[in-house]
Amino acid sequence: MEEKLEIINKTREKAFGLPFSLLSMMKDEILGKNYILSIAYVSEKTSKELNTLYRNKNKSTNVLSFSLSKKEGELVICPKVVIRERKNFDRKLPNFLGFLIIHGMLHLKGLDHGDKMEKLEEIFEKKYLSHTKF
Repeated sequence: MEEKLEIINKTREKAFGLPFSLLSMMKDEILGKNYILSIAYVSEKTSKELNTLYRNKNKSTNVLSFSLSKKEGELVICPKVVIRERKNFDRKLPNFLGFLIIHGMLHLKGLDHGDKMEKLEEIFEKKYLSHTKF
């Protein structure tokens, strides 16, 4: 059976992320069981290069979503930016990371920023991230 979720750490930092089982459940519900998703953790330099190339924004960013096909995509996450920005949102690190992954998955599903996306973020946050440790 082909794995439908892959986590890649391209940084020199210690592993960073949420439990694989939680990510898999989120992916299956938001994108579908047959959707193939990779989540890549990258350096600030790589994040900035990708953000500049694909969004014309010359800075590193927390998450980028790349749809590769109708049933396959990749989230690119910069842990250093996530760690730095989470303080602005007064969230624990796993909670903020989970929110960004949900946000990125909704972009892969084809949603743009707006009321519909925010409502779905709230629903999925409540379902997957309301645990006390998050």
